[in-house]
Amino acid sequence: MPASRRRGRELALQALYEMDTAGHEPHATLERLIGEERRSREAGEFARTLLAGVLEHAQEIDKIIETVAPTWPIAQIAPVDRNIIRIAIREFFVDNLTPVRAAINEAVELAKKYGSDSSSRFVNGVLGSVSAAAAASPPGQEGH
Repeated sequence: MPASRRRGRELALQALYEMDTAGHEPHATLERLIGEERRSREAGEFARTLLAGVLEHAQEIDKIIETVAPTWPIAQIAPVDRNIIRIAIREFFVDNLTPVRAAINEAVELAKKYGSDSSSRFVNGVLGSVSAAAAASPPGQEGH
C-alpha cells in the first residue's frame, strides 16, 4: 500500500503541475496519466482523492501557505514545490488522510525527486510551520 500511495501522490502532482504550467484540465490529465501508466487501482484512487481535495480546498490551502510563508507569494513559489505543499496540506490538515510526520516525509521525498536542489528544505520548512500552527490552534479552530 505505501508504494501505491507514493505513486498516487506523484500522479496527483503531475496533474496539478500540468494544470499550473500548461492550463490542462487536471481531472482529464490525471485520467490520461493513470491510463498511460497502468498502475495499481489503489494508486489511481488515491491520486483521484488527493486531486479532488486539493482542487476543492484550493483557496483554503493557498491561504494557509500564504500565512506560514508570507515572503513567498503563491505565484512566486515554483510550481512543483507549490503543488507538493498543496498535496501534503490536503493530506494532513484538510482531511487527516495521513499522519503529519508521514505526509511531510513523503512531500520532502517528492521534492527531492521532482524539485530543485533547495526544494526539499523549502517544502519541509513550510509544512513544518503549517504543522506547528495547527498544533498551536485550540481544538476545533484549525480552519477546516
